[in-house]
Amino acid sequence: MQDLVNAVVEMMEDDALALAKKYLEAGADPLQVVEAYKDALKIIGQRFEQGTYFVPELILAGEMMNGASSLIKPYLSHEQGKGDGKIGRFLLGTVEGDIHDIGKGMAAMLMDINGFEVKDLGVDVSAKRFIEEAKKFQPHIIGLSGLLTLSYDSMKQVVQALNDAGMRDKVKVIIGGGQMDDHACQYVGADAWVIDAVAGVRYALEWMEK
Repeated sequence: MQDLVNAVVEMMEDDALALAKKYLEAGADPLQVVEAYKDALKIIGQRFEQGTYFVPELILAGEMMNGASSLIKPYLSHEQGKGDGKIGRFLLGTVEGDIHDIGKGMAAMLMDINGFEVKDLGVDVSAKRFIEEAKKFQPHIIGLSGLLTLSYDSMKQVVQALNDAGMRDKVKVIIGGGQMDDHACQYVGADAWVIDAVAGVRYALEWMEK
């Protein structure tokens, strides 16, 4: 499926969607189509780190992934049947003051595909609501999304609220967005940071294995 990978990497949205549809209709394993998109997202993330791709490319990549999800999901449901249970619970949302949704939506889909029970709180989510939902949902991992550097303080408030509620040692916290780095992770008090959803899945799977 290298042609699909290339189409996604080169931002050829219509071509990528057509290729994904062709493979699925031909009976290809839907998980292989997902892997092709994941491989493409890795390359896109590398290009972002190298300074050859920028935030608009990341946003378009997220839109392409979301567009493909409507094709992939029905095939995954058919392929997996009843499934063999979820491996963990993942709570996520875009933090207060930020309304970016593309990366978060992609993360939710990938976590779902990789076996997590996912609860997406949407955008502009307050620390208070994160705690309320965490008490009810009892997640193993909380994902905090934000594209703006202004999101750092909102993310820190969520982690502090988890501490105040006595829940911080029971849950892993991962922050995601194009502006995340080691400094932001330390400031927020998170366990990990990512700039793409694929890397977030890797962390989540490693944590659940442990």
